[in-house]
Amino acid sequence: MMKRVKRSKKRDERNVKDPFKKLPNDLNVEILMKMPPRSIARLRFASKHLSSIILDKEFTKLYMTRSSTQPRHLISVHRGGSNMQMQGFHSLSQDHASFSNHDKVSYKLDPYLPYEFTPPVRGLICGRKGTKMIVGNPSTGQFVSLPKVKTRRQEILSVFGYDPVNDVYKVLCMTVVTKRSNMSRGGGDVVPWEDIMSEEHQVITVGAKQKWRMVECKHPHRHYSGHQGICRDGVMYYLASYKQKRSLMSFDLSSDEFNVTKLPEDQMLQQYGSLTNHTGKITISSHAYNSNLDLWVLEDANKEVWTKVAAVIPPVSDLLGWLHTILFRFWGILRTGEMIFAPLLSRNPFFFICYDPKDKKVREIAINGIGDDSDTIQVFFDHVESCMIL
Repeated sequence: MMKRVKRSKKRDERNVKDPFKKLPNDLNVEILMKMPPRSIARLRFASKHLSSIILDKEFTKLYMTRSSTQPRHLISVHRGGSNMQMQGFHSLSQDHASFSNHDKVSYKLDPYLPYEFTPPVRGLICGRKGTKMIVGNPSTGQFVSLPKVKTRRQEILSVFGYDPVNDVYKVLCMTVVTKRSNMSRGGGDVVPWEDIMSEEHQVITVGAKQKWRMVECKHPHRHYSGHQGICRDGVMYYLASYKQKRSLMSFDLSSDEFNVTKLPEDQMLQQYGSLTNHTGKITISSHAYNSNLDLWVLEDANKEVWTKVAAVIPPVSDLLGWLHTILFRFWGILRTGEMIFAPLLSRNPFFFICYDPKDKKVREIAINGIGDDSDTIQVFFDHVESCMIL
């Protein structure tokens, strides 16, 4: 005989007294659209009626459409220490960024497990430490764990992206294997050498029935585990060594197909080129020691057509107007054309600068409360906030 489950009186009372149920649906949506993502995530527990709206994909898309017109800086901060590890995210308006005008969310991590995050995609972000991975919404503080990557190797490259054809988020992971081979040396001698290639290619779809699956790659290459990949229009891009040359690899999330695009024969590009977060087109940057910044923009992937744009960047001491010995890293270009530079080492307060090469103007943005020696900081921009519940 089936056991009857008693319904909670408190839950029934909450449904009856739900004030939002009496309001027109359009007004409820308008109220939610004015709220920050973290408040929306909490409201789903306070009102059953609002919860049905919040969990609707159409509302999530509507909220993201509005957020896309208000891009933000996203600062990932992992705070170390012997007692407690914390992961925090600071979100700042790109139009009115200041240390006093930002939102902050944080959550506790496993002890001594600083996650390295990939660039956010449509409001979500993916972090990895070894074979452990998490995906979450930094605007709400909600994160979920993914199954461990199926590998015994630790040299892993992971890329996070969105498949618009199937309306799902996916993660691509690659690991390397060292193969022993032989090569000929002068005089007819044959000596062994090591050929390091990316062998395992795995994909997981973020969702309830998530599971890693192997995918085939017909272009043997070696990924650069120290670099990050990006996702554009349903295609993941990352740099790799293909036929002993630095090349641009791409992975179509809907077809599971890999492709390779040759890079221009430029010495600086081949040695120091890195993918740059630049709105619109795939761009590879190479930053020389003499402050020259070369940007290689992919105009046509099929024909492998690249355009080189050179920019002369004044020394940071000239931009800021004070002497220093801080080393800066170029992080990318905003949709406004401003270039982002941040210190290589953490400082308190942490700051970064936005330089407009057209108007020769510079903005310094500082965030108080972060930047200690134990902090690990990552900077992302053109971040679109999402109210998506995982």
